[in-house]
Amino acid sequence: MFLQLRGWLTAIAALTLVTTAGTAPAAAPHETSSTTRAVVGPALPRIAAAHTPVRALPASVAGGTWRSGHLQGMAFDPGKRHLYFSFTDMIVKTDLAGRPLGSVRGIGGHLGDLDFNPRDGRVYGSLEYADAVAFHIAVFDGDRMTRMNMDAQTGGVVTTVHLDEVRRDHTADMDGDGVFDGPTADTADHRYGNAGIDGIAFGPAFGSRGGPQRLTVAYGVYANTRREDNDHQVLLQYDTRDWKRYERPLDESRHNRRGPAGPDGKYFVHTGNTTFGVQNLEYDGHSGNWLMAVYKGTKPSFPNYGLFVVDGSRPPVTGEIRGQRRPERGLLLSLLPEGLRHRASGTYGFESPGQFGLVALDDGRFYVGKAAKVRDGGVTRQTGSAEMHRWTGAAPTPFVKVTPGAPAG
Repeated sequence: MFLQLRGWLTAIAALTLVTTAGTAPAAAPHETSSTTRAVVGPALPRIAAAHTPVRALPASVAGGTWRSGHLQGMAFDPGKRHLYFSFTDMIVKTDLAGRPLGSVRGIGGHLGDLDFNPRDGRVYGSLEYADAVAFHIAVFDGDRMTRMNMDAQTGGVVTTVHLDEVRRDHTADMDGDGVFDGPTADTADHRYGNAGIDGIAFGPAFGSRGGPQRLTVAYGVYANTRREDNDHQVLLQYDTRDWKRYERPLDESRHNRRGPAGPDGKYFVHTGNTTFGVQNLEYDGHSGNWLMAVYKGTKPSFPNYGLFVVDGSRPPVTGEIRGQRRPERGLLLSLLPEGLRHRASGTYGFESPGQFGLVALDDGRFYVGKAAKVRDGGVTRQTGSAEMHRWTGAAPTPFVKVTPGAPAG
């Protein structure tokens, strides 16, 4: 999750990137191993898309090549037809031809997943500073991102809102020794294994098919096979309509600590432990489901899928948060009963790309992030692009890539 731990993940996570098309027909459930089977559930009713679907879109949009961190997430402004790419310590705005229109550099923390807020026309991103124990939502004003290499702290583009709920769980002294062990996975501390935040997305309140859009923020979760209280994805929902009162310009010498006292809802999805939690979170207005793309976990008792889907047709229910040191109850969300099913744990999921970026177009199509490294004059640079895919729901891989020149609608 944090910058000093992420280097080795880039190469490992990139291995999942090459899988882009499912191999099993959705209509033919089949046994894939002694513990995993493909499952096709009943078709969910489609709901009205949050936005009018955008038809004339390219099959691929380049995000550029930069001396930066790897691609973390993407956002799409359908009205102005701009794409935004997060490269860990910078954000880039392009048009649909891949021409850079502006960028913000000099971000000293970890900028993760992005999403576009249709209500205020701005781009929101997860931004964390491990050493400062500061967990922000960064708000980017795309209209002010008018030139390349704007400064994150002085360019007038970025404001932040602090999430104290994340700080409380991250710094929780779970072993009771009175010591905060810091940003490390090798500890019993950090409630629910919280490593910070990464995946974010706008969508309705869980259990609702309409109403005001809320910002959902997913925890990063440390990979640790020696504990059982880190087997959930934790999702916080916030109503951001009054967040202007909390916003302050990014100041890395004196972090903004203003923000909501707590979330409007806190939810748990039992998936098994993952490596740094939800990398990319996305609400699909076409199906009403929530997609969670992750770096795979390492616990042998779980299937360690790369993509989990929260069933948007099922409201949250109050139940036991499994594996906690002390009995605890909370609001539980259900996984979509489709794709691959691991019978031993009852976990559903898919093998899928999406860890480097997911943008739902709300008509069955998605832009999926593709990340790579290139060597240029002895210097390693990061490159990323948005690649059009169509959701099929097939197992093991539910996306099929839309090739240039092929019908994309």
